[in-house]
Amino acid sequence: MIPPLSPSESPIQPAGQRLRVRHLTRFLYESVVHDSYNDVRLCPVSDPLQRSESFHLVLRPPVPVHTHHDFFLNRVDHFEVHEPHDRLEVESVAVVETRPDPRGLPPKGLTLASLEAPEVRENYFDFVVESRFVPQNVAIWREAMDVITGDAGDLWGDAVRLGRHVHDTFAYDPDWTHVHTDAADALKDRRGVCQDYAHVMIALCRSKGIPARYVSGYFYGGRSGEENEASHAWVEVFLPGFGWKAWDPTHAREADTRYVKLAIGRDYDDAKPVSGRFRGTSGRRIEVEVMVRLLD
Repeated sequence: MIPPLSPSESPIQPAGQRLRVRHLTRFLYESVVHDSYNDVRLCPVSDPLQRSESFHLVLRPPVPVHTHHDFFLNRVDHFEVHEPHDRLEVESVAVVETRPDPRGLPPKGLTLASLEAPEVRENYFDFVVESRFVPQNVAIWREAMDVITGDAGDLWGDAVRLGRHVHDTFAYDPDWTHVHTDAADALKDRRGVCQDYAHVMIALCRSKGIPARYVSGYFYGGRSGEENEASHAWVEVFLPGFGWKAWDPTHAREADTRYVKLAIGRDYDDAKPVSGRFRGTSGRRIEVEVMVRLLD
């Protein structure tokens, strides 16, 4: 996960840019396993804010890949390994062009009433209720009420206030939480990584009736060497008449052309970059290498 950058570390956002992303996940098993079933969501999306120019997926051992789209329209590359193996490597290389948001500034003053029309509700219903990593409880509701008393009066402005609150009251700590930590546990300790920041912001938004969803992807921090980087996660908020607008509580900013989007979902469980199960040994070690580089 990418730690927050200070203003001096944050490069000026260009009008648009081409980025190359290499993502390698290596599974090392304690002994031979006989079957593994895997889903990969590593192909950058193509939408008005970015275009996926190329995507290559390499598997070791090599096996056929079957591609489909899940409920949230994320591309999923599914593969199975049935021969005995003690390691598995999933490597993707993608080139993506990111673009500035052509819609301009998000609208101000949208209230909860703007979400009530049936033709609007169908766009966000799954992202306003609790989910596996984003529960709703009294502690989350109270936290949101401390920031915004009463009903949300400005969907975007209030969502940003909640995101800034998470950023300002949390400590970035990559050794404190794990991939199974939910928003309620992260809120108790106020420590974690970008996944936790995103889950807590989503939980606070949903407790106020603001539709919010989880985004997985990458953030280009301006590095140029061979440093190992990481995946990133942020939040999108639904604004009627405008669409989904992204905010990053880890860096306390709107997502821009430095962000590469892979998948969306109710929470991390829907947008895991690499997931799967296997039959055999119960022990394994996972190594991840990520590099994001500017091409132009």
